[in-house]
Order: sequence, then C-alpha cells, then structure tokens
Amino acid sequence: MRKFFTAVVVIPLGLIFIIFAVANRHWVTVSFDPFNSVTPTVAVTLPLFVVIIAAAILGVIAGGIATWFRQGRWRRAARQHEADARHVRAELADLRAAASRGDVPRLSAPGQSGFYGSAGRDKQGATL
Repeated sequence: MRKFFTAVVVIPLGLIFIIFAVANRHWVTVSFDPFNSVTPTVAVTLPLFVVIIAAAILGVIAGGIATWFRQGRWRRAARQHEADARHVRAELADLRAAASRGDVPRLSAPGQSGFYGSAGRDKQGATL
C-alpha cells in the first residue's frame, strides 16, 4: 500500500513542484519594512518558487495548529472516556475474580415500592 501511495501521489506531486520551480525561478525581493519601500532595512531576495512554497508550508502549519487547538475538547473527552473504560474494566475483573471465589455481593431485591416508586407510576405519571 505504501508503494502504491508513493507511485500515485508523491511522485506526481514532486514532478509538479519541479515544473513549478523551473517556471518560477526569477528572483524577487521580499520586504518586511512597510515604511521604506525604496531601501528597506529588512529585505530578502529569493527565487519566486521558494517564496510561494514557503508561504504554502506556513499556511499548512498554521491550519494544522488551529485545527489541533479546536479539537482539544474532543481529545480531552476521549481521554476521559478511556479512563472511565479502564476503571470499569478493572471493576469487572474484580467482580469476576470475586465470582470465581464464590463471595459475590448479592443485590437486595426491590422493595414493596416497586421499580418505578411507591405509586406504581413512571416519571410522567402514567400507571404501569
């Protein structure tokens, strides 16, 4: 599967990057000085394809970070559910061990009041 992914996605993507780099190899000056555009104090001269690919990489990284922060509550909930599941599995193992020894705690039988209360009605008041 990995070789198939490489052949179908990575190789054509690499060829596209190479073609893009050859087509956009002229030099551009990127200025970080908004007040002096003639002689900027902070400027970098790079090929155009480097500027565009770097901007795309930074955009992907920023999007990934934003997505990671937005999904924080789901990761927290998953950790909590995993901890609850571990606790329940341990409790079940203890109950099974107790059952194999024969000292199982028995639940008391429901009283005269019935399962739905003393009036024999459910929460909405319907007679059972």
